[in-house]
Amino acid sequence: MDDNWLKEAATRYHASNRETLEWMLSREPLQGAYIDTKVNAISGQDYDSGSGFRSPDFTYGWMQGRGLEALTTFARHYRKSDPVFATRLEDRARLLFEALSRLHRRDGHNYFLYDKDLMPIIETNAASKPQVPAGDIYTYSDAFAAKGLFAASVMFAPERTEYYVAYLNKVISAIEDGRFQMDESRHLSKAVIAAEPDDFGPRMIVLAVAGLLHRHGSAYPTEFADRFIDHIFERHFDGATGLLFNVPGHDARDVGHSIEFCGFAFEHLATRKDDPRVGHIISVLRRSLEIGLQGPGIALSLSAKTGKVLSPQYAWWPMPEAVRACALGIRLTKDQSLFDLWQRADQVFFENYWQKGKGYAFKTRTLRGPSDFVLGAPDLDPAYHTALSFLTATEAISNF
Repeated sequence: MDDNWLKEAATRYHASNRETLEWMLSREPLQGAYIDTKVNAISGQDYDSGSGFRSPDFTYGWMQGRGLEALTTFARHYRKSDPVFATRLEDRARLLFEALSRLHRRDGHNYFLYDKDLMPIIETNAASKPQVPAGDIYTYSDAFAAKGLFAASVMFAPERTEYYVAYLNKVISAIEDGRFQMDESRHLSKAVIAAEPDDFGPRMIVLAVAGLLHRHGSAYPTEFADRFIDHIFERHFDGATGLLFNVPGHDARDVGHSIEFCGFAFEHLATRKDDPRVGHIISVLRRSLEIGLQGPGIALSLSAKTGKVLSPQYAWWPMPEAVRACALGIRLTKDQSLFDLWQRADQVFFENYWQKGKGYAFKTRTLRGPSDFVLGAPDLDPAYHTALSFLTATEAISNF
């Protein structure tokens, strides 16, 4: 490996993270608490009340959960090196923690989308209607909110931490019991769940809980993560291509999610370098990047059989996730074959997506340039995919 490049990369990651966090803190919280990243990444213009579901009148609960985890993580990170900045992050995180806590106490869940009165809704043909109570169904929004609430409770309300650990465990149980709904744009129901594909997404996303728990101490059980990894390799590994199936038997793949899975798996296995799962994960990561990195990044969908791109859209987030996964893989195994792939992902991100001086990246692009394509929510990344990935990478670099 090139030590000079690693030093420069760590400096670059720190600078971009600080820029993002300063940008987020410079924007007044919505309704006195919620992170405002409602900006068009291409024009730089704020969305307003005439922007439909992109407007500040609508709150995306799962994005707020992500933002809460990011704010608390960086507040902890800066406590020694920059306590004044850490306090600013804590102050903003505390407001958001209490706001999301109130929603959870009220509903027993956190939802994907809220209206201006903070009532759960779904979008239907440019209009909205109430979301139904979730009951014993759990979602990605629950997962992201539970992660953020857990991390923030450790900092602000340790007496409530076990409550949010229980919330995390309810999400995990729902995945394993068949009570997890992926599509939150529809009414929550067992019928919708029954019709959904056998996608590895829920286990992949919630695998990140293990790394979060590890970072906050050894008292929290993480055996579920071994089960999730084993399930994914048993049900979703495609021996013919070396890639993961998103849905078993389907040729179309989102290799970005496979890369994200590898990073979360390495976080969980960080002290278990001899675990036989590690070699399989390294192989999937390498193969995903070798096939996925083409054009201006990694396309949202490609054919595993031919390697051809199936979607014209290339998202920003697989690049920092690749940086994280490669850094963790090298730290765990010393596998130098990942270094060139790390450098390629780094270069693609900073050349094709990052907007230096603004604090954020283009969310998507095509072969022609940046595109206005909504991925899940119109809000810009609240220091989650990019900043948390880069933070993990800088920590890995310091431990090489």
